[in-house]
Amino acid sequence: MPVQTSHKPPRDGLRADARENRDRILKAAREAFAAQGIDVPVAAIARRAGVGVATLYRRFPTRDALVTEAFAEELGHCVSVLDEGLADPDPWRGFCTVIERVCLMQALDRGFTQAFLTEFPGQADFARERARAEEGLALLVRRAKDAGGLRQDFEPSDITLLLLANCGVTTGADEEAATASRRLAAYLLHAFRADGAAPLPPPAQLGLDRIHE
Repeated sequence: MPVQTSHKPPRDGLRADARENRDRILKAAREAFAAQGIDVPVAAIARRAGVGVATLYRRFPTRDALVTEAFAEELGHCVSVLDEGLADPDPWRGFCTVIERVCLMQALDRGFTQAFLTEFPGQADFARERARAEEGLALLVRRAKDAGGLRQDFEPSDITLLLLANCGVTTGADEEAATASRRLAAYLLHAFRADGAAPLPPPAQLGLDRIHE
């Protein structure tokens, strides 16, 4: 009796060759965005992926669609980092963990911070997760203050100040970016402790959107 083979269509509706092209495009986009930011030309991404520009646009009709899909996994990771920090029974340790890991993510991937903080019309997931991140960071700060670990004059906007500083340090550090980021975060976290905190000037009113600007 002849063996009957299954011809069920793939769950995502793509043929094997089309799925391979899509995966190559996403891999190339992540690499290019990490190295150069999200403004890298689409044609350069297509060349890196070994496909034509027309093929890229068949899979991803707009740059926004390509950026959001390329960073979907990283976005989920960023949110999970925040959730882990909030779940830590030691609020100060949770605060420090989030700051260290977010700074390191920023150092290792130039494109992610841009993508996370850029407004993409019609891409509700990014806007929703960014709003969730801001709320979570504010809660993280409040918990660390209430527990007595974080200085009382620390404001959520100071996290933006920290990330702006981290961005400046890591931009010029090249292959030493991760080391420079860890060093800076350690210095700043020491200054953020409530123990022996000296008075500070008033905080700058900075939102997360200022980082991309």
